[in-house]
Amino acid sequence: MTQQESKIKAADIISRADQIRRDLDESLRQEIARSIFDDAEKIAHLAILKKGKRYGLLDQTIDRFLTSPIVGLPVMAVILAVIFWITIVGANYPSKMIAAFLFFIEDQGSALFSSLGAPWWMTGFIWHGVYRALAWVISVMLPPMAIFFPLFTIFEDLGYLPRVAFNLDRLFQKCGAHGKQSLTMAMGFGCNAAGIVATRIIDSPRERLIAIVTNNFVPCNGRFPTLIMLATIFVSVNFPPQFASLAAAGSVMAIVGLGIIVTLIVSAVLSKTILKGEPSSFTLELPPYRRPNVLRIIYTSFIDRTLFVLSRAAVMAVPAGAVIWLLSNIQIHGQSLAIWGAGALDPLGRAIGLDGVILLAYVIAIPANEIVVPAILMVYLNAGRMIELESMNELQALLVGQEGWTLLTAVCLMLFSLLHNPCSTAIWTIWKETRSLKWTVLGTLMPLAIAFLVTFTVAQSARLFGWG
Repeated sequence: MTQQESKIKAADIISRADQIRRDLDESLRQEIARSIFDDAEKIAHLAILKKGKRYGLLDQTIDRFLTSPIVGLPVMAVILAVIFWITIVGANYPSKMIAAFLFFIEDQGSALFSSLGAPWWMTGFIWHGVYRALAWVISVMLPPMAIFFPLFTIFEDLGYLPRVAFNLDRLFQKCGAHGKQSLTMAMGFGCNAAGIVATRIIDSPRERLIAIVTNNFVPCNGRFPTLIMLATIFVSVNFPPQFASLAAAGSVMAIVGLGIIVTLIVSAVLSKTILKGEPSSFTLELPPYRRPNVLRIIYTSFIDRTLFVLSRAAVMAVPAGAVIWLLSNIQIHGQSLAIWGAGALDPLGRAIGLDGVILLAYVIAIPANEIVVPAILMVYLNAGRMIELESMNELQALLVGQEGWTLLTAVCLMLFSLLHNPCSTAIWTIWKETRSLKWTVLGTLMPLAIAFLVTFTVAQSARLFGWG
């Protein structure tokens, strides 16, 4: 047999093997995997000496509880809720302290420029535009990430995250995706850019693309300020004071749950259309529980994740601050460009249950979701820079009393905040991870199209029944 004939025969064998593999029943694949692990376990029993009869008994007992089909998912949801609560509550005070310090520097810097005779536009552009946006992003992003990522890394070191993947694997497999996507999705709660980078743990290129373009459907910490504000103003007021915070937290968790559902639905659609293919087998051997490594947690969570993501966001915040200041200070016929832009977007905004100011805020806040609310307040109050009101009562008086926000506005804004396009940091990360204009555009525009479709349907349906 010649070398050429050998290559042809080998190609035929590989092609036939691929065909057989595609025709295999899922239960047969599981039996093959089970057989391999049974053989491996027999070899391990022969080759490894274990001290004591109770070796590994504690791990097995814990796993019966944490990976149970009945209580595994509820326990996972409770743990996730606790992490969110610690992150949100714990980040509140350091965020205010960092903001106060950075805005004090802004005041001192602008005063110095004024004393040196710098023109007002130079002072405003540099300090109230570029610097203020940068300060806002740092003060809002740094504390939550500095809390969330270490907590996430602790569970990673502890050995719990593989159990999360095990619990969710069947759901993702039914959607044509990979069980490890659950881990990248969880990472997205801290930052979608970090979640996109985390998709490197998925070997299959097809399933990794699904994880990348759907990671945006889990709300990152930059979207939580908007969600919490809406839940506080429009949800908690309908409950007794002792249950108000619980009701607000419940509504935010409901949005998080909806994001997970949308992730599964879109993953299923992609796996049956443009990313059609067979889900790769995910055979996971659960590692033993172990004591978290403190030094690794510090490095991985702060250096490798928090500073990495924050640096990318800071790069994007600088031009955003410049654009925001220009829009609010350049006037045509007595009105700022921001007012003109909001007016142009208002018909579209009303159609989806929002208004032009909210849509404009999302346009100019593409570099960072953290500046959506300050941008909205800036346009409503016709201020020359992004601002923040002192109390929730002031915010409620402005949004509800003066601007006429309703419960429908809050619902549509929550949905839009959950589903809209990723921030520029995440978009850049999609490009860096895929090196494909096609997938970068899809990952950017697909969520935006879904956001418009869902909010338009909700708004028009509510108005049809007289609820808006």
